[in-house]
Amino acid sequence: MQEESSHTPIMRLSRLRQHDSLRRLVRETILTTNDLVMPLFVKAGIDTKREIAAMPGQYQLPLNALKEEAKQIYKLGIPAIILFGIPDNKDQHGSDSYNSDGIIQRAINEIKSAVPDLMIISDICLCEYTDHGHCGVMDEDQNVDNDKTLTLLQKQVISHARAGSDVMAPSGMMDGMVAAIRDALDMSGFSRIPILSYAAKYASSFYGPFRDAAEGAPRFGDRRSYQMDIANGREAFREVALDIEEGADMIMVKPALSYLDVIARIRDAYPEIPLAAYSVSGEYTMTKVAAQQGLIDEKAIVMEQLTSIKRAGADFILTYFAKDVAQWLGQ
Repeated sequence: MQEESSHTPIMRLSRLRQHDSLRRLVRETILTTNDLVMPLFVKAGIDTKREIAAMPGQYQLPLNALKEEAKQIYKLGIPAIILFGIPDNKDQHGSDSYNSDGIIQRAINEIKSAVPDLMIISDICLCEYTDHGHCGVMDEDQNVDNDKTLTLLQKQVISHARAGSDVMAPSGMMDGMVAAIRDALDMSGFSRIPILSYAAKYASSFYGPFRDAAEGAPRFGDRRSYQMDIANGREAFREVALDIEEGADMIMVKPALSYLDVIARIRDAYPEIPLAAYSVSGEYTMTKVAAQQGLIDEKAIVMEQLTSIKRAGADFILTYFAKDVAQWLGQ
């Protein structure tokens, strides 16, 4: 009679890694086109698209290019875009941001006339429209006047809602901005429009290429007095809690890769709230330039980066690689 083995069986986790089909079958995190939002830069006063030097492969788009761009994005299966506008004229109050004939208002009309089912997210902030490049109205001491800025953000969201935008995404990190925007939308007959708040937006060095693309770098000082300190994690929970209390329907962490811990912790703390992550311009440019120099495999790196963001807990990702990823997923 054969004796029973007395040794402890070895746990062979590698058994589930032997074949591609098996790896796919047990894969925990699946990235799809439904997880993607494509950012677009729209510039007034140009007739042809202009490549952004700091972001190879990305463009400032004229109004006349938006319909075809929107059709291509929608055909790829990407459900949403987020718009950033570059106006002809900038002033102290960023008045083009709430001008009914402003660049973004016209862009929304163009896109909706061509692809009505493509969801448009409006970035709600003043930095691209002010002549000083800050996210709000400045007081006599060159500090952002929080409360005066809220009044202008209310005008901006109403203008974008009337133009046909589907989601409002306030990004200026003003105190009370979500409550002010919710009140403005509700009182103007737009109570069904949701708010995606940049709830945890850090004063990051990864925004550099974006500021070139949107032509919105501060002309003096910086934004550390109203954006979050990069060293703070617990503070993000306070920001998120306040925005949810004020009426945010969705929340966002920005940037993504350097803040995966924040994404994961917020996901655990607020499992019921849709959570977005913004893979920002610096993340894009570092990857793109390294790939152009033949130092990395672009597709493999991008898919790993975005999968890690989703694995951390993001429900959807704003990424400049959205079109590329959609094409890769469709192959």
